[in-house]
Amino acid sequence: MPVWPIVFPDAQYQPMPWAELTGWADDDQLAAFAAFRKSCRAVLAPRAAAASSKPLGDSLTTPCRAARHHDVTDAAQARAFFEQHFVALRISKLGDAEGFVTGYYEPIIEGSRTPTEVYNVPVYRRPSNLFVRGVSQSASNLPNKGQVFRKIGRRKLVPYYDRAAIEDGVLAGRGLEICWLKSHTDLMFTQIQGSARVQLADGSTLRINYDAHNGYPYTPVGRILIERNIVPREQMSMQRIRQWMDDNPDGAKELRRHNRSYVFFREVKLSDKDEPIGAQGVPLTAGRSIAVDAALHVYGTPFFIDGDLPISSEQPSTAFRRLMVAQDTGSAIIGPARADLYFGAGAEAGQISGRLRHPARFALLLPNSLDPRWRAHTMPLPRPRPAAQHEPASSARPHGAVHRHGHHSHRHHHHRPHSQHRRGHHAR
Repeated sequence: MPVWPIVFPDAQYQPMPWAELTGWADDDQLAAFAAFRKSCRAVLAPRAAAASSKPLGDSLTTPCRAARHHDVTDAAQARAFFEQHFVALRISKLGDAEGFVTGYYEPIIEGSRTPTEVYNVPVYRRPSNLFVRGVSQSASNLPNKGQVFRKIGRRKLVPYYDRAAIEDGVLAGRGLEICWLKSHTDLMFTQIQGSARVQLADGSTLRINYDAHNGYPYTPVGRILIERNIVPREQMSMQRIRQWMDDNPDGAKELRRHNRSYVFFREVKLSDKDEPIGAQGVPLTAGRSIAVDAALHVYGTPFFIDGDLPISSEQPSTAFRRLMVAQDTGSAIIGPARADLYFGAGAEAGQISGRLRHPARFALLLPNSLDPRWRAHTMPLPRPRPAAQHEPASSARPHGAVHRHGHHSHRHHHHRPHSQHRRGHHAR
């Protein structure tokens, strides 16, 4: 179990009273509690991955056990549960007052099980010659970070093929095709989101999910369009990128190849009503699930996110004050106060996600077992040290009072440690 002080690299944090979290009392924490319970199934599973190397360690097991037995039927009861079992920490990158949020969604696109003149862009499953250093090939889905190789002969390992080589057909004819889409633009945005619902001609839906990537870092094509003065930064959105690529097919091919990262998928047996599965292995919840930096954070951690975001319109005028649950990750999601908000499936969710690149305030909910103030309520104080005979009684200070004050002093200052693309679900 981690001990205080909790160290989040390159981060600062400060405890916050619940009353000082703007919008906390007005949120529907019942929806967040339902999402948290989903995460708890994975947290409490016998084969749950050890999280001891992360700041929160396995501390979520205690509130998860409590959630399993709590009869929570409304928002007030859910809010009381979180207030009872957690303390709020305002957290941000060292030197920053706020964090940063983007959005993601599940595209609904047209496709075919067989290639045609219209559907001629393959969606590939993971090739058998793809290896991630330190990870078994039999893993259900491979991480979105780390070195990726292909084997030549018996021993030689070389970097895997990049996007250009794969688009040029280096994997064609190997039986890796799951389905075919209309365009490389459709495929690239599916790869960025990490999952899709592919509508087939017979009316059925094929569900695909992130399975592996080729090892190259994700390069945002929108950033290149901004650097080339093609799209102004303030107008950048996923829709503008798609519009430009549709209008400039030759330029789009060149632009795509700057992003050498390439994602492989697997077919998943989900109904049209099921949400995609996040990196934690549980179904995502639209409006309550977030992707976080999995190198820092433990899946299942609740975060209260507060910001003015462009949800109801293109202007950042919607007050977003909502308790979210970390259930996914992404290679572009780096830092202590960085999140991708999941908005669900379809065009409207895509519109919102595509324009979301905004600052927001983060409060991490820390389990009580890690909070020294909470521990102090049940921690007996040592007996006062008797005053020495040679010193005045008035100068003697009870050792326990110093000890308790020392606990509190860690909590009332920003902690500054020494050290200064998506997910199991998607590969941004």
